[in-house]
Amino acid sequence: MPGHDLARRLTAEAIGSFFLFAGVIGSGIMAEQLAGGNVALALLANTIATGAILYVIIAMLGPVSGAHFNPAVTLAFALRRALPWREVASYILAQLAAGAIAVAAVHLMFDQPVLQFSTKARAGIGQWTGEGIATFGLVLTILLCLRYRPESIPASVALYITAAYWFTSSTSFANPAITVIRSLSDSFAGIAPANVPLFVAAQLLGTLVAVALAGWMLARDPAEA
Repeated sequence: MPGHDLARRLTAEAIGSFFLFAGVIGSGIMAEQLAGGNVALALLANTIATGAILYVIIAMLGPVSGAHFNPAVTLAFALRRALPWREVASYILAQLAAGAIAVAAVHLMFDQPVLQFSTKARAGIGQWTGEGIATFGLVLTILLCLRYRPESIPASVALYITAAYWFTSSTSFANPAITVIRSLSDSFAGIAPANVPLFVAAQLLGTLVAVALAGWMLARDPAEA
């Protein structure tokens, strides 16, 4: 982990989570308003904005907090002993609290009711499989790039999510915190609150599989010891 105290790291996590969640939800609202009913165009605009803000916040805040902005990533780092378990809850609370502020700010910007609940159904084996695969790929990208190409992480994560928006059935939430926060916005990027638990379960399963595979792939070959 970067050599900063916990307060500075949590502040960085909160700032990054705010802009990531605002970027996803705000660009979804803007895209839906401007796309004239063309869902593919709206998704493309949402994708570009999300990938762009990911690159910026990871490059800017990664040296401070590690740039998790995602409980799945926080869990993966804890399992890899790159983050003390005693700090996991603080990281996740910072991500969620900043996300809640972000969704309220987005609704204010677009003259919408601050308190909302999504009515967009996202359920079924296809959606859950998509979320498991999306999160697995994201966590594996981070762990392998961190070992071999750490300087590429901002671009690699941004490009992975940009691609996963389109090759997964769920449009790649890949983040338990943003899944919860999206349920608070009845907009293009929303998810019905009742669908959140199984989305999060799929994300956590994908995280555990990625950590296990990365641990095996990155273990030193005994023959080379």
